[in-house]
Amino acid sequence: MAETPVTRQIGTGAFPQPPPPREAALLFQEAAQSPLLDAAGKKIPFGSLFHDQKAIVVFVRHFLCYTCKEYVEDLAKIPKKFLEDANVRLVIIGQSSPDHIKPFCQLTGYSHEIYVDPAREIYKILGMKNGETADTPVKSPHVKSNILSGHIKSIWRAVFSPAFDFQGDPTQQGGTLILGPGNQVHFVHLDKNRLDHVPINSVLQLAGVQTVNFTQKSPIIDI
Repeated sequence: MAETPVTRQIGTGAFPQPPPPREAALLFQEAAQSPLLDAAGKKIPFGSLFHDQKAIVVFVRHFLCYTCKEYVEDLAKIPKKFLEDANVRLVIIGQSSPDHIKPFCQLTGYSHEIYVDPAREIYKILGMKNGETADTPVKSPHVKSNILSGHIKSIWRAVFSPAFDFQGDPTQQGGTLILGPGNQVHFVHLDKNRLDHVPINSVLQLAGVQTVNFTQKSPIIDI
C-alpha cells in the first residue's frame, strides 16, 4: 500500500523568488508547446506528457554525468505496476542528441519514458540553473560514487562512446516536476548542483505512488 502522500514542497522552490501564479502558469504554458525528441528523433510537445494524466518529470544534467546515471539507475527500479496503479507517468528528459537515448537506457536499465531537449529550450523557459549554485552542501541519497571515481567513470564512458561528445552541456543542472493532468503543477524542484536530487521516495509520495525499497541488492551494471 502506498504511503500517505507528502503535501509539502521538498527543498527549495522552483524559482529563486516565486513568481505570481499567473506568471508561473504562463511559463508552463510556454514550455508545454516546446518540442521534445524521442529515440527515433520524432517530435512531441512537452505538454503532451501531462495533458491527460499526472506525470513525474525528471530533467537530468547530461548523459555522461555519473550522478545522473546513478540517480536514473534507481529510477529504473520503480516497478511499472506502481505507476500504473497510481495512473502516473514517469518521464526523464535529457539534453543530448536522440542518438544517446538507447545507450543510456541500456547502461542504466531504465525502461520508462525518456526524451531529449537538445536545444535546452524547456530547461531555459523553466529557469533551470546553469553552473553549481548551492550555498549549502547537499548530498543525493542515490549517488554511490565519490567525485574522483565518478569523474573517472564519466571520462571512460566519453572516450569509448560510439559518438564522442559531452552528451549535453556539462554546466546545465536539472530538476524534478510533478505535473498534470492539464495545467496542474503539484511540485517543482530545481537542482542547485549535481547532487541536489530530490529523494525518489519523496517524489513518489508526492505523486501518490507506492514507494520503493532501494536498500535491496540489485545487479551492478558496468560502465
